[in-house]
Amino acid sequence: MASTSIISALTDKRKESLISAVYIGAIFIVIAIIFVVNTGIWDRLVDFFNSLTLAQVPGTSFSLPAPTNPAAHKLLYEAAFQFSVGMGVLEIVILVARILLHSSLARKAETIENLVFWLGASFLIISYLVNVKLPTEWFVFFAGLILIGGLSLLSRAFILLVRRKSM
Repeated sequence: MASTSIISALTDKRKESLISAVYIGAIFIVIAIIFVVNTGIWDRLVDFFNSLTLAQVPGTSFSLPAPTNPAAHKLLYEAAFQFSVGMGVLEIVILVARILLHSSLARKAETIENLVFWLGASFLIISYLVNVKLPTEWFVFFAGLILIGGLSLLSRAFILLVRRKSM
C-alpha cells in the first residue's frame, strides 16, 4: 500500500524515467542470459561474420551480404530466437507497467509497436532462418522482417487513430 502511494506521488516524467531504467537494465539481463545459456556464442558470432559473402538477391541485379552456408549457423539463429522472445516478454512486462502507471497512450502504443516487432521477429527466425539452406533463401527472412516492421508501425498508428476517433 505504501508503494502505491510512492508511485502515485511520482511525476509522469519520473515514472517514464523509471520504466526506461528498468527496460534498459532488463535488456542487459536478457543479453547476459543468452550468453550464459548459449556457451560459445561469441565464437559463433565471429564465425558467422567471417562467413559473409556477397550473394545476389533473387529477382534483382544487386548483391547483399549473406553467409556462404546459412545452415551452419543454426545455433546462432536459435540464440537470436531466444533473444527475440525475451524482448517480446519484456515488452509485455513494460506494457503492463505502463498501464499500471497510467503512461500516455503514445508510450503504450510505442510499447505495443515494439511487442509486435519482437514477437514477429521471433516467429520469422524460428520459421525461416533456422530452416534456411541456401544463401538466396537468406533474403526471405529480411523481406519478412521488413514486413513485420511495417506491421508494427501500423499497429502503433491504429492504436493512436482509434483513440483519436473515440475522443
